[in-house]
Amino acid sequence: MRQEKERVETQKPLVYQRIQTYIACALGNAACRRFKKVRYVRMPELLDELSIARSGGELKKCLASYKKVDLLILDEWLIRPLSPQESYDLLEIVEARCQRSMIFCTQYQSEGWYTRIDPNPDSGSPVSEAIMDRIIHNAYEVLVEGRVSMRERNGLKSSHAKGAEQDA
Repeated sequence: MRQEKERVETQKPLVYQRIQTYIACALGNAACRRFKKVRYVRMPELLDELSIARSGGELKKCLASYKKVDLLILDEWLIRPLSPQESYDLLEIVEARCQRSMIFCTQYQSEGWYTRIDPNPDSGSPVSEAIMDRIIHNAYEVLVEGRVSMRERNGLKSSHAKGAEQDA
């Protein structure tokens, strides 16, 4: 955990594959305790916010707000394939944060990102390559192994199972 906190300080992207949101938030919390500005956002919410900002003529203001923070945590990274407009908007975020710390929480290997950013490989769009170029070549990749999520481990069903074991 200490190494990850130091990596956040280096202002390089961290790509966590199969990371639990809990770990990303713990790193964000540690950054906050070092007086860093941290922003956590789920990918679907980010895409909605960018779409609304674009239609309202506030895209530059929205992008500036993401550029200001010291650490941006993007949860559910590429949870679904993107539209061409979403891919371009995402490129703007990644470009704006090129020299800032980011944590990408994803269930997908980075090799699979290309088809999620641009689901139509025949389009010849360079956006996938541009996004990947800005993230992967300067990122620390961390593969988190484990099958049990914090929700499963600490959820109600877990509590009932533990109670039943103690009663026996």
